[in-house]
Amino acid sequence: MDYQGVDSGLVDREGLETREKNILSSKAALSAESRGRRKTEEGCPLRTAFQNDRDRIIHAKAFRRLKHKTQVFISPQGDHYRTRLTHTLEVSQISRTIARALGLNEDLTEAISLGHDLGHTPFGHAGEDILDELTSGGFNHNQHSLRVVDFLEGSDSDDSGLNLTYEVRDGICHHTGREKPETLEGQIVKLADRVAYINHDIDDALRAGILQLSDLPEKADEILGKTHSRRIDSMVKSIISASRNRDEIKMTDEVEKITKKLRDFLFANVYIGSRAKKEEHKARRLLKELYSYYHEHPEKMPSEYSKRAQQSELEQAVVDYIAGMTDRYAIQKGRELFIPTPWA
Repeated sequence: MDYQGVDSGLVDREGLETREKNILSSKAALSAESRGRRKTEEGCPLRTAFQNDRDRIIHAKAFRRLKHKTQVFISPQGDHYRTRLTHTLEVSQISRTIARALGLNEDLTEAISLGHDLGHTPFGHAGEDILDELTSGGFNHNQHSLRVVDFLEGSDSDDSGLNLTYEVRDGICHHTGREKPETLEGQIVKLADRVAYINHDIDDALRAGILQLSDLPEKADEILGKTHSRRIDSMVKSIISASRNRDEIKMTDEVEKITKKLRDFLFANVYIGSRAKKEEHKARRLLKELYSYYHEHPEKMPSEYSKRAQQSELEQAVVDYIAGMTDRYAIQKGRELFIPTPWA
């Protein structure tokens, strides 16, 4: 099939869809069989629906802002500490490796991975906790990530957002929490997210001198290995081994147990009360002050938020604006609004 401006020698969308059917596992989610988009649109001649979704996410403003949002260390000055963007890229790499090994849809896992944290607040989970505390309907980043792709991103001319496929939206919304994503590809991302943050947060905590290798739980090095790459490799191989030809994505029992121990260890020694969190009380106070200020002065928000605030959506508009801030932008607004400027 020829398309105007498209070299007929290239593989088009229909060819890619055929390739998926011929190569992928019978358990894979096929792009040609997607449950569709919220708003019907003509398909891209060159890319599958999931590839199209991936590209829409990468070009979104919310994706670019992830580079200045906290992973663990608030506004890290060191060049090698993870941010929310580098975390996202690591999740994508791990997810794609697992999907490829299991014969599942690599494009779908990539799209979900790249979009899963678009709704994260400034200052990481500290920011999420504050907005959850202040907002009448509560707040969690996975549901807000869905709001970002469904409404806050995309064309200003309508409210269809990025208009992603059902499967990508489902994976984004359920990448954390008790509910499982409907697709195996979404379940891969749910586990890959944990594999990524456990291992890179250990790596960052070691770099910061908050942890020593000898502090890690007993048998962690024996079961998973003594290095960052070995631990990830062991977890990934465990997922592939336990999930092959199964209807769910999981780890082997031994690796799952030590992974849970590592996660609990990080909560006890890094995520709560460690030197990595010494500035969190300031971040919480700053977001509370910004929330109160914009409630009282909604006209001070950018027009796309202030207009909605005037249309009886005040609380949601303030939440959308603050949740979308990067660490440094929130700090900048705090300086502008709450720190006196010396008289010149």
